Amino acid sequence: MNRASQPVGALLREWRQRRRMTQMDLALEADISPRHLSFVETGRSQPSREMLLHLFEELDVPLRERNAVLVAAGYAPMYRERRLDDASLKAAREAVQVVLEAQKPFPAFALDRHWNIVASNHAMPQLFAGVAQELLQPLNAMRVSLHPRGLAPIIENLGEWRAHLLSRLRRQVELTADPALAALLAEVTAYPAPEAAFADLSHEVLVPLRIRTPAGTLAFLSTTTVFGTPVDITLSELAIESFFPADEATAQAVRGMAAG
Repeated sequence: MNRASQPVGALLREWRQRRRMTQMDLALEADISPRHLSFVETGRSQPSREMLLHLFEELDVPLRERNAVLVAAGYAPMYRERRLDDASLKAAREAVQVVLEAQKPFPAFALDRHWNIVASNHAMPQLFAGVAQELLQPLNAMRVSLHPRGLAPIIENLGEWRAHLLSRLRRQVELTADPALAALLAEVTAYPAPEAAFADLSHEVLVPLRIRTPAGTLAFLSTTTVFGTPVDITLSELAIESFFPADEATAQAVRGMAAG
């Protein structure tokens, strides 16, 4: 169903419940009366544009969904969605490229909201040598990581890494209510999974990615970078995944692979 065609009160109630807040919780955070909020949710009161923007901030509603609620309330959408190659995003693209290039010789990828890789520093192409061709175009990081014809067979700690990725994806579905992400979650959850045997992580500070390569088993830690103050939908949904060596052996092996 087109969300913009739903009553604005129902959409606000859905986001409040998704954030596990009562009407009293949200009213206190937004500094409005619970009675007024109740009237808005039931359609007895029409919220102003300013009130909606205030509630969006308290509920941390994604920019894309803020537009849908504004349209449902009869207001013009506020946030634009530009293509990443739009001239107005030149500075942002350059910033992304700086981060990606600075990560070499270790891998880094820019991902859109559906985990599609939209930019890369092209480090360690050897990792994708055995990946099925149909998983490379388009290249989806979640799909290629967990598919049995992707990287899954060479990930030594697939149980831990799979659980980590699925946890992130479930959290995204919960936060964004994105049907495409929900479909991706259903798809990758159905992939063959290893037996539930988890390694001892008591000496780890983060869940590492351990992956077999011709240079031996490499261990990586990952970080996620996002734009801090985006008002464009595309930028608000863009994330940079950077992989760092988890040990000195991995650092040396990757540098050797890059030099070769």
